[in-house]
This record gives sequence, structure tokens and C-alpha cells, in this order.
Amino acid sequence: MTIQIMTLSEISFDQWLPLWQAYLTFYESTLSLEQTQLSWHRITDPLQKEMFGYGIIMDDQVVGFVHLITHMSMWTERPYCYLQDLYINEAYRNQGLARQLIEHSYAVCTGNFDRIYWLTHENNQTAQQLYDRIATKTGFIQYKKSLV
Repeated sequence: MTIQIMTLSEISFDQWLPLWQAYLTFYESTLSLEQTQLSWHRITDPLQKEMFGYGIIMDDQVVGFVHLITHMSMWTERPYCYLQDLYINEAYRNQGLARQLIEHSYAVCTGNFDRIYWLTHENNQTAQQLYDRIATKTGFIQYKKSLV
């Protein structure tokens, strides 16, 4: 069993798309094809440095991804890295792949960013079991107001 982590620009849209659609379904969301294509372009554009991501490949099949977004902070000299999305195909869960993607993100970001942080849904207990082992829960609660 061979496991590789590659930048999203090294895999194809068609390999990523079914995972992205499954991720959206998990969170009971939908996006237009135009928005999906725009997001893919943003995260794979080599000239764009604020968004990047990785796919995890097991036996030549892309089975998961992580999407990262960078931004400056008023609180630190170095920017933050926001882990916006993390997904592993259901058939490949509980094999440590999500942890490998997070730890890969840690390695890539160490030295360039002050921190990596992320959110998860309060009902996602499975994810929280992993996150509690590899990161610090901050206690902050998210609020949002849609502007469109």
C-alpha cells in the first residue's frame, strides 16, 4: 500500500471533483459548477499564493484533500494559515490519512506561518477525536452574516 501526498496542481480536476462533491454533500451544501471551477483554478494557480492544497493518494487513487488559505494577522508578525477544508473518502477513513494531511500541512507551514487553525462542526465527533490529539481547542465560537 503506497501513500503519497501531492500538491493539488499535480492531480487533475476530475480526480478532485468527486471528493469535493462528497465533502459538500457531507456539509449539506451545494455550489455551482462555475464556483467549483473557480475554486479549483484559485487553489491550483501557481501565481496565486494565498490558497494551496494537497491531495492524498493511496495506491494511485486520490482519496482525500486539504485546502489551505493564508492571511495576515493583527496579532502576529507572521501570517496565519487557515485549514478550510479536509476530506477523506469514506472507504479510506480510520487509516490515519486525515492526520497525515494535517501533519503534512504542519510541516509545509512551519517557519512561514505563526499557526494553522481550523473549524469543525460541533456534531462532527469523529473529527474532533483526532483534532483533540493533534491541536489545541481554542474555545472560540464562530458567528457569520451572509452578505450575498
